[in-house]
Amino acid sequence: MELDSLQVADASPWPPIQAGAPNVRAAEMMLSNVGACHSEMSALSLYFYNSTITRDRYPDVSECFHRISIVEMHHLDVFARLSLLLGADPRLWSGPPRRLSWWSPRCLSYPRERIPLLQNALHAERNAVAKYRQQASCVGDSGIAAVLERIILDEKRHIEIFEALLHETQG
Repeated sequence: MELDSLQVADASPWPPIQAGAPNVRAAEMMLSNVGACHSEMSALSLYFYNSTITRDRYPDVSECFHRISIVEMHHLDVFARLSLLLGADPRLWSGPPRRLSWWSPRCLSYPRERIPLLQNALHAERNAVAKYRQQASCVGDSGIAAVLERIILDEKRHIEIFEALLHETQG
């Protein structure tokens, strides 16, 4: 993969990070994107790990995971900001207000070989796109829906990268 020109985020502009009014249901959705098992915290943590363990054997894969983890960190920040604007405390947790569950690295699967590692990341990105599409359709706030749609563009770019790396690996 040509790393010099690799774009790990979509070039589209970002909509404003804002929420119409506090909204418990929308806040729960955004918190799930911050600190649920299938969340940006999970993606960031897993990609950091993947970058670390592939550094010596697969430097191109390591660099891709490193760069993508920075984009995921930005998504984590966006969802935390939206959670706060919607009236939630943006800690690494999710769930209804009276039954919040803390995020844990136990949420993650840790394959160490190149193909399972890329397949795992690809699966997580596809799930993120589906989750964010569903949230955008029912969140009831056009500004938040626009942010979700923008994040989907980045996640789709990550899918393209992981598919290309997988194709290179499988020959």
